[in-house]
Amino acid sequence: MPAETRKERQFRERTDLILRVARSILLDRGYLGLTMDRIASATEYSKGTIYQHFPNKEEIVAALAVQTAEKRVALFERGAAWSGATRERILGVGVAAEVFLRLYPDHFKAEQITRASSIRDKISPEVAGILLELEHRCVGIATEVVRDAVAAGDLVLPDQVAPETVSFGLWCLTYGVFTLLVTEGRPFAELGFAEPLRLLERNQNLLLDGHGWAPLSTEHDYDALRLRVLAEVFAEEEGLIAAKSSSGGSA
Repeated sequence: MPAETRKERQFRERTDLILRVARSILLDRGYLGLTMDRIASATEYSKGTIYQHFPNKEEIVAALAVQTAEKRVALFERGAAWSGATRERILGVGVAAEVFLRLYPDHFKAEQITRASSIRDKISPEVAGILLELEHRCVGIATEVVRDAVAAGDLVLPDQVAPETVSFGLWCLTYGVFTLLVTEGRPFAELGFAEPLRLLERNQNLLLDGHGWAPLSTEHDYDALRLRVLAEVFAEEEGLIAAKSSSGGSA
């Protein structure tokens, strides 16, 4: 690969700055508050310079989603690859998803924005395809663990139930709860739902128990296992989350 030229490096650095500023504005002011004028003012670049990098703010939001989606894939791969039985490995994927949520809560806001048809039409097919492919990779990682469980005899599925059915159920539960968590004004405690992430884990275990994926949650301490995965696989990320929390950042 040829060495990066000075001009290419400067362009990349400007792009990175634009995205960092846009992410901050999106978190602080929301989608409607994210404007090219605000990005230009915060970066001290002209609006024309911003347009050299991105044709519209929708493309910026999509680029933000791509940035963090790539990090999500890497976390999922680590969660699925750690040494454990297949039911423990699928929990590793779930822990990876929770770590991702706590590190990048803005991702789900950006992702929701890109799913709106009025926004999606303004995003290039190339970027939209990258987002879809990254999402498929995450679901595919979970599906591969399900297939490993079937091959190992830890999970016996009826003929009419495909491995994708199990991973789809987990994805729906997880994505639904995460979307609710990043939506402002959700009074979970007032509705009687204390600790929604722990409730999510219990529902995930009920789903997997229902499929008969061994060892069942009645036979294994998955709460303790979650803490072990955090300590052994995601210690660095837990440190970053703790640092963000202590500095007043969102996590």
